[in-house]
Amino acid sequence: MDRTLSPLLRDIAQHQHGVLTRRQLLDGGVTPAQLRTRLGREWRLVLRGVVLLSNGTPNEQQRLMAAQLFAGPRSWLAGPTAAALHGIGDLTVTNPVHVLVPAPLRSRTHAWVVVRNTTLLDEPLHRRGPLRLSCPARAAVDAAAAAPSDELARAVLVSAARSRTARMGDLLHWVLAGGQVGSHRLHAGLSLAATGAWSLPEAELLALLSTSSVLPPLLANPELRDGEGGRLTTPDVWVDDVAMAVMVHSRKWHAGEREWESTIEQDTDLQAARVVVVGVTPHSIRARPRWVLERVEAAYLRARTAGVRADVVATPRDPWQGGLLQPPGPVPESGRVRTRS
Repeated sequence: MDRTLSPLLRDIAQHQHGVLTRRQLLDGGVTPAQLRTRLGREWRLVLRGVVLLSNGTPNEQQRLMAAQLFAGPRSWLAGPTAAALHGIGDLTVTNPVHVLVPAPLRSRTHAWVVVRNTTLLDEPLHRRGPLRLSCPARAAVDAAAAAPSDELARAVLVSAARSRTARMGDLLHWVLAGGQVGSHRLHAGLSLAATGAWSLPEAELLALLSTSSVLPPLLANPELRDGEGGRLTTPDVWVDDVAMAVMVHSRKWHAGEREWESTIEQDTDLQAARVVVVGVTPHSIRARPRWVLERVEAAYLRARTAGVRADVVATPRDPWQGGLLQPPGPVPESGRVRTRS
């Protein structure tokens, strides 16, 4: 840290990732002449009135700090920026950086920062060192409202609920608090999240299968246990009366090659337990929905005609609370497969 600065300024600079406002520097003993001399040589002006104590390119933390300092002491990072920092979906911190300030402070845009004022001030802000962030639920809702497409908006809300980063009740609160701004896409995304799906393709699959006049009520991501009480792979969609799992296989919705291969391999534990497994892809759900529906219905009818059901107990989950609706019940001792009467 720059030893020519006062101890107080060094402490502030260390806390703020090496980024200070012009006012902080002047109040800390740097003269206007010293500031002019060092800017462009040793220091860098990253935003109007915000100085990086280096002439290099600011890193992500320094850019976020600069945006917050530019917006003022009552500001906080929000929308897509905060949602990315909370780890929601596939969002990453990109420009512009989104910041909120309380009304009547004015909205403005400068360089790569968008500052918006808000009258909704009852959220519990999260802190990460010197950074202040919108709570996960508001960040997700605001990110969904600002998303460039309805698909991405739905994916953000489903991801926030699936990861338990935000509770469904909190997401609903911020959707309603926002009034009519983007309400159609937000309510649509919230409805998908409420199905209990863990990804957008799963939610689309559930919506498709729910139109069937053949299939019984479906469960999303229930906990499965075999006849010995052992945990099985969680199915994306479960048809309980015939113990049938419908699995969405997609590389996009898995973190990497190993997770993709693991997902495919885990289907084998369901098959070993005599569960009927039907695999589909996000592409087929969207490009050939009728074919997917007919394929799942045909598999269900074959399983029902066979009259045998895997000895598996499914416990549904509560999408609003994130936990199981009830503890797993006793598993019958009649073996891995039981005959339906």
